[in-house]
Amino acid sequence: MSSSDVLPAAGRSDIPARRGGGWDLLGSEISVLFRRRRTWAMLVAVALIPVLLAVAVRLSSSTLNPGEGPPFLDRVTQNGLFVGFTAMVVAIPLFLPLTIGVVAGDTIAGEAGLGTLRYLLVAPAGRVRLLLVKYAGAALFCLVATLTLTVSGALIGAALFPVGPVTLLSGDTISVTESLLRSLLVAAYVTVSLLGLSMIGLFISTLTDVPVGAMAATIVVSVVAQILDVIPQLSWLHPWLFSHYWLGFADLLRQPLDLSSFGQNAIVQVCYLAVFGALAYSRFVTKDILS
Repeated sequence: MSSSDVLPAAGRSDIPARRGGGWDLLGSEISVLFRRRRTWAMLVAVALIPVLLAVAVRLSSSTLNPGEGPPFLDRVTQNGLFVGFTAMVVAIPLFLPLTIGVVAGDTIAGEAGLGTLRYLLVAPAGRVRLLLVKYAGAALFCLVATLTLTVSGALIGAALFPVGPVTLLSGDTISVTESLLRSLLVAAYVTVSLLGLSMIGLFISTLTDVPVGAMAATIVVSVVAQILDVIPQLSWLHPWLFSHYWLGFADLLRQPLDLSSFGQNAIVQVCYLAVFGALAYSRFVTKDILS
């Protein structure tokens, strides 16, 4: 069976770029991912979160009391650097998981739906290598999405509000430069937080040839995990939910720097990577791509 027999005409546009394995395959995957209008539309939507938040605060005539609204919101008017932190709190429960669900859910199911999955496995890529490349692309999107939100928050915060030394949750004050470094550390924390969900999405994507179904299922899993995390009767389960430490980056805004939540979060995400990575492997290596 030739490649022209197994690949429909509609899916042939990116064939030359996808030949080969290893770094070539990874480069091709990243190129395809970030050439899609859908990817850029999601990144623009993420960038607009801090913009809308900052504009709403700027135009508001009322003053928030400490503790009102999302965390850090009452500090935005005092220091624009808090726009990014507040936007991160707002985006983590729904907006970021939604974008991750779309990208991760499309990894394998999208190729199967287009008919290009068969071609990719005819090429010398191999199923394991293809899985790794697909996950690497989804993980990179996690990083790009969180950095987009962080940079957008810093820029709009500086444009609409005064910027100066930041008073941390511990009461200590740090310089603008150090606060920007803390912002990048928060972005790294959130990126790590989303890696488990990305692997779950990859696994779900191996179960179906319908990308929309895989995307929706991944988003539903995210919502269910967060619901379980607020049920007191399930407190024994909370530390093992991939969403449990999502908002733990507040510990990075204290002096001295507290990395304990970062470490606990990383351990939980690694567990999900191992479990659902194994499930994705066992499913994908036995998947009938010709059915």
